[in-house]
Amino acid sequence: MVKPGLSAAVLLLLLGFLSVSSVNADTLLSAPLNVTIKEIEVNSAVVTWEILEGDPVIGFAITQQKKDVRMLRFIQEVNTTTRSCALWDLDEDTEYIVHVQSISMGGSSPPSEPILFRTPKESEKLASKSPDEVTMEEVGQAAQLRAGELIIIVVVLIMWAGVIALFCRQYDIIKDNEPNNNKDKAKNSSECSTPEHPQGGLLRSNV
Repeated sequence: MVKPGLSAAVLLLLLGFLSVSSVNADTLLSAPLNVTIKEIEVNSAVVTWEILEGDPVIGFAITQQKKDVRMLRFIQEVNTTTRSCALWDLDEDTEYIVHVQSISMGGSSPPSEPILFRTPKESEKLASKSPDEVTMEEVGQAAQLRAGELIIIVVVLIMWAGVIALFCRQYDIIKDNEPNNNKDKAKNSSECSTPEHPQGGLLRSNV
């Protein structure tokens, strides 16, 4: 025969277990979906992912591991809604395995499916870039150079225009003063000339 006190204790334990299970079920997160590696460079890459709508996600955790190597890199961010993360300081021509987990106030989700990718060699990256390929950085540099050249050309043109205007002004001043100089010269020459005597020589007085 089961004692009443023992039955009550078993019932309380059962209710507690059910309540904990209910809380865990409510706070359990789904693993991130559609995990993708983009922008793979020699020493860097970008991992992106999605989450189920309605999951109370407040951050993420990423596990990065070289293939066949036990050493791990763990990246964790909280209080963020971002769905991407940059992976840096990678080795060229190396395979990596990446897992992503969502973080909520109640804990972390299971890890996503592993994503395997390989960084290229430096020579492969250079070869993949054709001679005619122009990056956005190169376009920006070319635009800056063109802007600088245009500024220099405009400044030179303004300086030349100022020089020409000054020359024309001085020329007009000189031209306006030239008739006055001619009149002054003519006047001075007439004042300094000897008066002419009438024909017949010197006048003689009659005795």
